[in-house]
Amino acid sequence: MTDYATTNPSARPLAVVTGASSGIGYELAKQFAKNGFDLLVTSTGERIDTVAAAFEQLGATVTTVQADLANYEGVESLYQQIQASGKPVEAIAINAGVGVGGPFIETDLQAELNVIELNIASSVHLAKRVVPDMVARHQGRILFTSSIVSQMPGPFQAVYAASKSFVHSFSQALRNELKDSGVTVTALMPGATDTNFFDRAGLEDAKVNKAPKDDPAEVARMGFEALMDGKDSILAESLLTKVAGTVSKILPDPLKAELHRKISEPGADK
Repeated sequence: MTDYATTNPSARPLAVVTGASSGIGYELAKQFAKNGFDLLVTSTGERIDTVAAAFEQLGATVTTVQADLANYEGVESLYQQIQASGKPVEAIAINAGVGVGGPFIETDLQAELNVIELNIASSVHLAKRVVPDMVARHQGRILFTSSIVSQMPGPFQAVYAASKSFVHSFSQALRNELKDSGVTVTALMPGATDTNFFDRAGLEDAKVNKAPKDDPAEVARMGFEALMDGKDSILAESLLTKVAGTVSKILPDPLKAELHRKISEPGADK
């Protein structure tokens, strides 16, 4: 794994991290910063300007961008800021995402369309802008935050799970297309992680929210190392997550759906 902090300290490469104000994205940005990267980080709100200080303390020069990537103009604005940096993108973590939990017949349509726009459309849109630049340079690393649920149907997270299945499939197809280009693509597949995801998704009273969760710092570390090693994907972080991900490859979809239902159904913890 290249150590930019020691091999070229006077010319730190640029990493872009979306959804960097909290959770896994925040920890990914810290990984890049302490491993010798400068940062361009983005989220929808002002918190991104506050957390930038933590990245700067690790030695990074940080540019912050407030942009709503769930709409076309937000992604274009981010890419304009990337171009304005004057530095090529050595690595990008396309991490921003959101979930909606609950019975599909009850969940809000606009909220679920927002899941599709942010998790799917913005991932494709941003990759479409950044990847050609990397290929032209014959150099670059792309990390997509997928999920363990990308490997299974997700009752009571139906749209979210499907969105992560798209992201995972897209990442692996893109990886194959770019295999001789000098650009690598890696999918980070977290399990239940200790972030604000479940509260924001309306899954406060689901079993999955009450169970032990993985440490986002460890998830990010494993994702960063897999990215730098050029791996295709990584199940992170706990043994339980790795076992669940491995088992999901052999179970039939109806059984996987039923198992997911048991942990995500609202009120299932009561």
